[in-house]
Amino acid sequence: MMLRPGEIWYDTNGVPINAHGGGVLFHEGTYWWFGEHKIAGEEGNRAHVGVHVYASEDLIHWRDEGIALTVDDSPGSEIPTGCILERPKVIYNTRTGKFVMWFHLEPMGGGYGGARSAVAIADAPGGPYRFLHSLRQNAGVWPENLPEEWKHPLTDSEECELAALGLGGAPFPWYPKNVVFRRDFAVGQMARDMTLFVDDDGCAYHLYASENNGTLHVSLLDETFTQPAGRYIRIFPGRFHEAPAMMKWNGRYWLFTSDCTGWTPNTARLSSAPSIWGPWEEHGNPCLGSGAQIANSFESQPAFVLPVAGRRDAFIYMADRWRPGNAIDGRYVWLPVVFKHGLPVVEWRDEWELQSEWPA
Repeated sequence: MMLRPGEIWYDTNGVPINAHGGGVLFHEGTYWWFGEHKIAGEEGNRAHVGVHVYASEDLIHWRDEGIALTVDDSPGSEIPTGCILERPKVIYNTRTGKFVMWFHLEPMGGGYGGARSAVAIADAPGGPYRFLHSLRQNAGVWPENLPEEWKHPLTDSEECELAALGLGGAPFPWYPKNVVFRRDFAVGQMARDMTLFVDDDGCAYHLYASENNGTLHVSLLDETFTQPAGRYIRIFPGRFHEAPAMMKWNGRYWLFTSDCTGWTPNTARLSSAPSIWGPWEEHGNPCLGSGAQIANSFESQPAFVLPVAGRRDAFIYMADRWRPGNAIDGRYVWLPVVFKHGLPVVEWRDEWELQSEWPA
């Protein structure tokens, strides 16, 4: 059966799959696809239902397993109807036996200024997930790759200058790349677009766009996977990467990201490092296709890289074709990662088949 990127995909009940900005967990023979449940119109860009989950054994036929995490309108809830809940990812902790979900959370009424991370846990892959907490990252901790001369709070003049810039989340030439993380040292670092990655040794990492989207952070999680471990690095300060999606291949860590242009698609980026702690280097645009497809990443933005179980060098690049004017009409762009001249790249296919791409 063929995968057709950008078309409407249906679950086994014949209903369009509703799992945007998501990720996939493989556990005991089953793939679990988590994503944002959208509703129609612009209001669908906010959370009205929660995190949807689907299950499949073959990555083609997806069963609707319901809402893994439901919005909560009880007093004091951090995830009420209308909050911003984005890019949910789930990993399994073999030590605790818990399934751990992280997502980007913006509290009600604050736009994208909160830049918080939220955590929920469950005893089964499909949930139900119980909300634990939200937080700002690594409060009171300096990045490991920071020179000693930058390890100090902002001066009064720096605070005034930073406030006058009116930072948002888009790139501009005078972005102060060694200032914003110092502003947030005490309260914790910002985290917007994010992903999770579990390494071969069982350590888990949280990767996220921080510092008003100007810099990516790679942050080790603690043994429960529910808190930062207090060890992180900054990568590509001032380069404005977002939408991180990580894979490991050929002894290196590979990171697909995008530029920061809101809902508008842009040119993708590929980076790599010999260690997750760096040094990181950029390799340019990993997309192959027509000129327009290369320029706008197939009219999509990366969300996750899925290793295909039991197949060598088999990875699926998962991306979203956003429709912010009618959020429920967002489409999924899944394409095989192929390897050319020592680099993982993504080549457009109108349709493709898993079995043909990676024979058993």
